[in-house]
Amino acid sequence: MDKKRLVIIDSNALVHRAFHALPPLTSPKGDLVNAVYGFLLVFLKALKDLRPDCVAATFDLPGPTFRDKIYQEYKAKRVKAPDELYLQIPITKRMLEVFGVPVFEKQGFEADDVIGTIAKNAKRKQITPEIEIIIVTGDLDALRLVDKNTKVYTLKRGLSETVVYDEQLVKKRYDGLIPEQLTDYRALRGDPSDNIPGVTGIGPKTAIGLLKRFGSLDNIYRVIESGESKDLIPLRLEEKLIAYKEQALFSRALAEINTAVPIDFTLAQCQCRPLDREKIIKIFQEFGFYSLIKRLPDTAQAKLGDF
Repeated sequence: MDKKRLVIIDSNALVHRAFHALPPLTSPKGDLVNAVYGFLLVFLKALKDLRPDCVAATFDLPGPTFRDKIYQEYKAKRVKAPDELYLQIPITKRMLEVFGVPVFEKQGFEADDVIGTIAKNAKRKQITPEIEIIIVTGDLDALRLVDKNTKVYTLKRGLSETVVYDEQLVKKRYDGLIPEQLTDYRALRGDPSDNIPGVTGIGPKTAIGLLKRFGSLDNIYRVIESGESKDLIPLRLEEKLIAYKEQALFSRALAEINTAVPIDFTLAQCQCRPLDREKIIKIFQEFGFYSLIKRLPDTAQAKLGDF
């Protein structure tokens, strides 16, 4: 039996990427819609490339998440995107609605958590034993979710050049680390974009070296605390690891993707159904996206997987 393919759209990441990649573009009514247009470019390309059986979309919601509540400095250094970007998110949701794509989001959680939860639930045998999951995103944070049944389709350059990460390509990008080690990697080296501290004084090369040698953060500290670290970890590095142990464990808690978000998800909700081509054309015309109309399948019974 062929595997079913579920495509999960990391919508916020794509909207942000599109907003910064494209020059200003306005609708016939004068609304800025460059992020919506760019999102649709990637969305339609992904449908054509991936030919899914099921599609789901996720969004972040405004307001603090559980990470902000335990660490007020989480993402504190990140510059807030302009209002012109956020005003385009409701329009993007309208576009997904006319394509029949359900949106999943949950107050207090990030889109990464919702994506991780959907991926975990979709792989449970009571839903289907044979499924391939592909996450479409502009953010490499999702690489932590890659496994034998999950890949990440992401933007390599601009909005047109894409790459699909499987386990081997993740390993190549991170000099031998496997996806399940990437959370511990962030716990050691930190993450400046999210303001996750990590272990002060440890950079990417050292973090990778430690994880390749010991496998995990827990194993690193087990070796140190059992007195087995002599000749395995340089003294100055060991001193840093001991001094910042609590910071490392706290960083891991911040970096870890929560795959137990309380959302109402079933694979049946995401099944690709016949498109309402006339409805899609009408909304494309409303926003001036005439060039995108020719990308639609030219048949009344086309589904999302038929691009």
